[in-house]
Amino acid sequence: MNQNLFSTLRDRFPELQDALFIETPDGRSLLYSHIDDLTARLAGALRSLGLTHGERLVMSVDKSPEAILLYLAVLRLGAILVPINPAYTAREFTYFLNDAQPRVVILRPHDDSEKKGAVETVGAKVATLDTSNGGSLSELTRTTDPLYPIEQLSKDTAAAIIYTSGTTGHPKGAVLTHGNLATNGLALQRLWGFRSEDVLLHALPVFHVHGLFVAVHCVMLSGSSMLYLSKFEVGLVAKHIPKATVMMGVPTFYNRLLEHKSFNEFSCANIRLFISGSAPLLPQTWTAFKKKTKHEILERYGMTEAGMITTNPLKGDRVPGTVGFQLPGVTVRISDRHGAPISYGNIGILEIKGPNVFPGYWRKPDLTATAFRADGFFISGDLAMMSENGRITIVGRDRDLVISGGINVYPKEIEDCLNRLTGVQESAVIGVPHSDFGEALIALVVYKVNEKTPREQTIITELKRDLAAFKIPRQIIILDALPKNIMGKVQKNILRETYSGTLKN
Repeated sequence: MNQNLFSTLRDRFPELQDALFIETPDGRSLLYSHIDDLTARLAGALRSLGLTHGERLVMSVDKSPEAILLYLAVLRLGAILVPINPAYTAREFTYFLNDAQPRVVILRPHDDSEKKGAVETVGAKVATLDTSNGGSLSELTRTTDPLYPIEQLSKDTAAAIIYTSGTTGHPKGAVLTHGNLATNGLALQRLWGFRSEDVLLHALPVFHVHGLFVAVHCVMLSGSSMLYLSKFEVGLVAKHIPKATVMMGVPTFYNRLLEHKSFNEFSCANIRLFISGSAPLLPQTWTAFKKKTKHEILERYGMTEAGMITTNPLKGDRVPGTVGFQLPGVTVRISDRHGAPISYGNIGILEIKGPNVFPGYWRKPDLTATAFRADGFFISGDLAMMSENGRITIVGRDRDLVISGGINVYPKEIEDCLNRLTGVQESAVIGVPHSDFGEALIALVVYKVNEKTPREQTIITELKRDLAAFKIPRQIIILDALPKNIMGKVQKNILRETYSGTLKN
């Protein structure tokens, strides 16, 4: 039996020749009956570039239907997809190239020469893809033979490497297998009741687990379709919601919809399910959304290393501020820092085990070893508590990771950039509550004695040279000193308490 995820997905395609898979606001459409041929043609093009079983392909392109087809083509080849946010600067992008060591890199046609030069440095082949099926990769599909065979794989074969923030500030690649993705997708499709009649409003990016795996797999495994938006624009989402039955989003989406004048109970009358994840959903947002729309948002909990782990029920109580119950086949427990169990209702570290849990970090065996207990449970690093009936509440994180607008940001990388600026003695970056983004970044900066302190905008301009826009702090605060403990470690808990209410709008 072929356990290649593409084979699993293809087995679920609708038999109807005109069954719709993707529709875009500008009138483009992709049918299920097109997928096999189009991905075979892409697979042939990729093979001509040298991509084979086990080799990595870095995909750093804007969202388009072709990006999904590219992912599927990589699956059928048995290669490994490495999706990277195209917003990263050349400096940031180079780190991923050096770590992943890809055979092929797909960029946007207009990407700068510095990124293309970095690809040449690691010895990879480069091709381009735009949002209208243009670029050198599309041209190559027209001049190479399609490759129809689907690589025979076991469930333990790597399918993707998704980078997530590391404890040192350097992103680490979580290796996800065909089995990880298939079991998680099948469980969610059943739990959330996806059926062929559903239409998913897809406004998420496709360079991380939520938009690329959770959303797309639920659709394909049920033979349903997607209204596929290039990005989240509240007006465009509000316009297309009446055509959809399901929407997945991050809390920012729901906050902005609440503020939109044309979004109300009547505009979402056709929706059967709103799902939220990637960042904590404030209970007040959940309550306000229910009041305005009569819909209870279903909040779930997941992470890069395990896909989805828990979910509130489709039928049953969806309790605001909680993330529901463990998925079938997944075991969740709450432990102390040494792995000893913690009783119901008390806060500890959430640990998980199941077929959704990744085997380890890319080329980091020591880090992988410390991420798992001796009995195979993965240490999530998230602080949580479990009720007696098994309902999970996430209460914080055991590290400094900030999730802003559904995107993971690690403060140390920003601090490193700040500390390189002329005159800076030290800095600390924290996340504080934000009604729209869930968390927003604030930078606390200490300048050396007698150094002239620059204006806030000057510091931000300097940071933009090395950091993607979503990593730029929303506020810079100059301090005389940072609070530290007796060991000289910055006490970020004090900074959060002190500055959580000072963020400028």
